[in-house]
Amino acid sequence: MTTAGEAGRTGPRYAVYLAPAPGSALWRFGSSVVGYDAASGTDMPPHPALPGERDLWRDLTAEPRRYGFHGTLKAPFGLVEGLSEGDLLTEGEAFAAGRTCFALPRLEVALLGSFVALVPDPGSGALDALAGECVRAFDRLRAPLSAADRQRRLRAPLTDRQIRHLDAWGYPHVFEDFRFHMTLTGPLPPDRRESVRAALAGAYAELAPGLAVDGISLFRQDDPAGRFRVFARFPFCA
Repeated sequence: MTTAGEAGRTGPRYAVYLAPAPGSALWRFGSSVVGYDAASGTDMPPHPALPGERDLWRDLTAEPRRYGFHGTLKAPFGLVEGLSEGDLLTEGEAFAAGRTCFALPRLEVALLGSFVALVPDPGSGALDALAGECVRAFDRLRAPLSAADRQRRLRAPLTDRQIRHLDAWGYPHVFEDFRFHMTLTGPLPPDRRESVRAALAGAYAELAPGLAVDGISLFRQDDPAGRFRVFARFPFCA
């Protein structure tokens, strides 16, 4: 669905994400839960652990399916006028050069408000720092937030600090307000939240991989009605 804030937007958007390697066990798990493989651009059947009817789960995972399975480092943005995808790729290569890989040994299936996500348990200072560096490094390429998009963001309850972040960086949940998560569902009805979390936690426990932080991925959305797809990956320790 195209939102009112997106209706006037033209041109592609890009996002810097932390995503498992396509084809890995964690990638297959997350992609099957959201019903979409952002590497191949193809739909996937619902994960067997998801309780309920197929059409219901298509509805409940519609929002994360637009973005593909990922954890956000730099939220979606358009390119500033005069810059190209080549500039973005150059920035990605420069950012990744010489960086050291690390791992998140444990992820937990948790409720974050009304939706279910994978989160690091415990949290990771190294990952938080990486996200902050991404926000800063790629911001010179980001087109200014439109008035419509700003108003759309302000519909959610935001603190004064988050509003300052929104105006400075195009997204409210950065730096002190950042919490890394890999979304698995959209908003769930209150009476379904715990059963869904438990079902996904059980399925994930059989898999239980950590997350290798060994590079960043650039996703691209061609138009507001389209889904994001993996566009490029920049390894840290190739």
